[in-house]
Amino acid sequence: MSGKLVIVESPSKAKTIKKYLPKGYEVEATMGHLIDLPKSRMGVDLEHDFEPEYIKVRGKAPLINELKKQAKKADEVLLATDPDREGEAIAWHVANFLGIDPNDDCRIMFHSITKREINEAIENKMPVDMNLVDSQQARRVMDRVVGYSISPILWKKIKKGLSAGRVQSVVTRMIVDREEEIKAFVPEEYWLIDVDARKQDEKKTFKAALHSENGKKLKIENGKDAQRLEDIIKSNDLVVKSVTKKDRLSKPPLPFTTSTLQQTAYSKLGMSSARTMRTAQQLYEGLPIKGRGQVGLITYLRTDSTRLAPEAVKEASDYIDEHFGEKYHGASRKPVKKKNVQDAHEAIRPSSLANHPDAIKDSLDRDQYRLYKLIWERMLASQMAPAVFDKTSVEMECGNLGLRASGESLKFRGYQAVYQDKAPKDTSLPDLQEGEVLVKEKVNKEQKFTSPPARYNEGTLISKLEENGIGRPSTYAPTISTIKNRGYVEVDNRYLVPTDLGYIVTNLMKENFKDIVDIGFTAEMERELDEVANGERDWKALMGDFYKDFKPELDEALENVQKVEIKDPESDEICELCGRRMVIKTGKYGKFLACPGFPECKNTKPYFEKMPGSCPKCGGDLVKRTSKKGRTFYSCKNYPECDYMNWDMPTDQKCPQCGKTLFQKGFGKKKKLYCEDCGPVEELQAKESV
Repeated sequence: MSGKLVIVESPSKAKTIKKYLPKGYEVEATMGHLIDLPKSRMGVDLEHDFEPEYIKVRGKAPLINELKKQAKKADEVLLATDPDREGEAIAWHVANFLGIDPNDDCRIMFHSITKREINEAIENKMPVDMNLVDSQQARRVMDRVVGYSISPILWKKIKKGLSAGRVQSVVTRMIVDREEEIKAFVPEEYWLIDVDARKQDEKKTFKAALHSENGKKLKIENGKDAQRLEDIIKSNDLVVKSVTKKDRLSKPPLPFTTSTLQQTAYSKLGMSSARTMRTAQQLYEGLPIKGRGQVGLITYLRTDSTRLAPEAVKEASDYIDEHFGEKYHGASRKPVKKKNVQDAHEAIRPSSLANHPDAIKDSLDRDQYRLYKLIWERMLASQMAPAVFDKTSVEMECGNLGLRASGESLKFRGYQAVYQDKAPKDTSLPDLQEGEVLVKEKVNKEQKFTSPPARYNEGTLISKLEENGIGRPSTYAPTISTIKNRGYVEVDNRYLVPTDLGYIVTNLMKENFKDIVDIGFTAEMERELDEVANGERDWKALMGDFYKDFKPELDEALENVQKVEIKDPESDEICELCGRRMVIKTGKYGKFLACPGFPECKNTKPYFEKMPGSCPKCGGDLVKRTSKKGRTFYSCKNYPECDYMNWDMPTDQKCPQCGKTLFQKGFGKKKKLYCEDCGPVEELQAKESV
C-alpha cells in the first residue's frame, strides 16, 4: 500500500478517525499494549539498573506482524495513540518494533477526535516524548517490583491469590483506618432547641434556632440544661433584634477533571468509577450517531485541568447568547491551580455543544446518554453567570437568649438554568421588622449524639485520594476494582467496608512495609514520579533510591513474618457432588463458591450475595448480581426457573398494604421506598392517614 498508516489503540477510535482523514490514509488499532512485562515473572533486572524485560503480549504476535507488513508498504507511519503516558509508551514500543526512530516527527496527538483537531495534529507532528515514556516505565517497574516482591509473602503467610501494590495497599489501609476510627468513636450528647415562630397576623411558621446565651455561643450538653433553656424561652417574649437582607451568589461549577467526573457521576448517577471511565472512553473514542456515522463526543477523559480551549469558550459564549441571553454570560474564571496538576490537556468537555444530548439520545445507551448529558451541562454551566438568591438573616432575642433564622429565594437562575446539584427550595422568611414581637407556636428540643466519621463510598474515597496526592485520577477506578475483587473490601449499602482479610493484609503491611502503606510516603513518591514526566529526574535513579530502602524491609519480612491461619467462610450451599458445605472464596474476579474437598472434589459455582426480602414473583431468595456493563441488579436466586429482576435494592421492610418486599430507589435524601404492586410507600401512608 502506498499512502500513510495511522496507528491508534482501539477499533472504535480507528473508525472515528478514519472518517475525518483524507483519501490515502489507513488506520489500524493496537488493541492496547502490544509489548509489556511478562506476567509469569517479575521481568525487571534488579542487578542491572532495573532494566525491564519487554516481551510481546500473549496473542498479539499476529497483529504485530500485520502492522509490520502494512508499515513496510506505507510512505509514512503516524503514531496516534492516546495523549497520556500509557499512550506514549505504546507509541514508543510500536516505533521500536517497526524500526521508526522515535526522535523523528512520527507522533501526532489530539485532545478530541474532530476533523479540525486531527488536521492540526497532522500539521504539527512531533517526536515521541521520552520523558512521558520514562514516567510510564518508572511507574510500571516500581509497581511490578512492589507487587511481585510482596505478593508471594502474602501467599505464603496468609493464603494464595492475594496481592499487594504500591497504591492498592495504601488505599486499603485508608479504608481500614476509617473503620478503626468509627469503632473507636465515643459519641457525645448534645441538644438542639428551636422555636416554631410566626408573625402576629400570619399562620405560616418558620424555625428560629437557639444559638447563644448572654452573647456567647451555646453548647447544650444535657437534658437538664435543655429544660432550663426551654423554660427561659417559654417565659419571655421573642423579639426581632435585627433583619439583614443581601444577595447570595452561587458560583457555577468548573468543568470536569477526571477526578471530579468520577465523583459527580457516582453521587448524581450512581455510577462506579470503573463504569464511569469505561463509558467516558466510549464517548471519547466515538460512537455511531444516526445519519452521521462515527462521532467522537467528548475531549480526552484523563486530565487534571479545568482549563478550556479558547474555541470552546467562544462556542459556549455563542450558545449562551442564542439560547439564554447576554445576562446569563459568566465572567471569565481562571482555572484552579492545585499541586500535582498535569495541565497538558484541557478539561473534559463536549467536542461540540452542537451535539445536544437530547438530539443524539436515540444513538446512545443509558449510561452513555446520562454521562454525556452531565459533561455537556457542566461545561456549558461553567461559562454562565452565578445564580443569585435573596437571602434574609434575622437575629432574635428571648430574655438573655439569642435565636437566629435565615431563609432565601431564587432571584436569578444563572447557571442553574442548565446545571443543578440540587433543586433550590424557597425558604424565604416573612417580612419582619426590628422590635417586632413574634408568636411562639411551639418550642422543640431534641437530644442528639455526635456521629462517627462516615465510611468512604467511591466518590468520597476518590476525593480523599486526590486531596492526599495518592495515585493518579486515571488509576482510581482500577485500584478500587482491585481491592474489591481481592476481597479486601466489600460494598455495604454503597459504602466501602474492610473485610477480615483486608484487616489481616493491612496489619501485615503496616508491621513490615511501613513506607508502602504510608500516605505521606506514597504522595511524595507520586510527586517524584511526576518529576520524571517533566524531565526533572532520571527514572532509574529514582528506582535505585526507592529500592535501597525497600530491599531491607523485604528481606526482614521474608525472615520474620508469621503465618496467619485464615479460613474461608462457609455458605448455605451444599456441594451436589460430594455433600460438603461449600465455602466462599475470593479470586481475581471476585467471590465464588468452592468445595472444601479440593483437590478430591473440584466443584465450583458462582457466588451471589443474598439480599433481604423475598422475590415478589415466586417468594424465593433475592440475590445481588452484576451486569456485563458493571451495573448492579437484583434477581431471584431460582433463575432461570424464575426470571424476576430489579435494578433497585430490596430492603427488609414489607409493604403495609400487601406484605411484599419493599424496594429502595435512590440513597440518602433521595431515598424512596416502593412496592412493585402497590406503589410508593409515601402515597400508601398518606391514603391510610386520610
